[in-house]
Amino acid sequence: MMIDVLGAPLYAYTGGRPLQADWPTVVMIHGVLNDHSVWILQSRYLAHHGFNVLAIDLPGHGRSAGDAPASVEEAARTVLALLDALGVAQAALVGHSWGSLIALQAAADAPQRVTHLALVGTAYPMRVSPALLEASLHDPRRAIDMVNVFSHSTLAPPPSALGPGTWLYGASRALMHAVLASNAQVNVFHRGFLACDRYQGGEAAARALRCPVQFILGTRDQMTPPKAAQPLIDAAHAAGVPVDVVHIPAGHALMTEAPDGVLDALRRGLQA
Repeated sequence: MMIDVLGAPLYAYTGGRPLQADWPTVVMIHGVLNDHSVWILQSRYLAHHGFNVLAIDLPGHGRSAGDAPASVEEAARTVLALLDALGVAQAALVGHSWGSLIALQAAADAPQRVTHLALVGTAYPMRVSPALLEASLHDPRRAIDMVNVFSHSTLAPPPSALGPGTWLYGASRALMHAVLASNAQVNVFHRGFLACDRYQGGEAAARALRCPVQFILGTRDQMTPPKAAQPLIDAAHAAGVPVDVVHIPAGHALMTEAPDGVLDALRRGLQA
């Protein structure tokens, strides 16, 4: 569905189900150079098991218009404006990589509006290597290849993600090329990486949480290794909220590498 958010149409995949006024809502936020489709298994399952699902394309990405966010804080404002546009008083937020920082910041900015928080493949600080930043700006095709080498720990996932024998490298690379091409005005690859690299509010945001938070981390993740999430885990504990840390044997692309593991964790976390 398309929703007018801050004066521009924003796309949200609903899992093939209309929104129900009496169902809890889950907003799913993708990472750099991705779109709503990275949540394909999890979003469809939740939408058919009692949740309103809004798996979004961030502004300037995929099917969404508007200016691509240049910071975590700007993207977080978009998420909260989406809830306003739909008249949703409260929602759970689920984010992957850059999307995890966006979800975290939105939960800190409006704690009364966020019921649950799930941070998938997260880290703080989420530094991007200078070589990768440079490549994303001047040679994005090479940077896409670099990211896909580091984002995956297996060539093909179990049959439950995108069908048996799906070639994860190829599928992810094709998606990233498509998202890059979807915005002719802005290099959303470089802009997203800069937003991750420059974000400085992670620990303060985690200390401001007022809802249960779940960390879903890949034990083979080379982009955001599990130990890199520890500052956020410690800050969430300091906030006194329920904290659930889940380790899954997968790389950074957890939702397609270990779709059932991520879904099982989310099902438990959203009921906390």
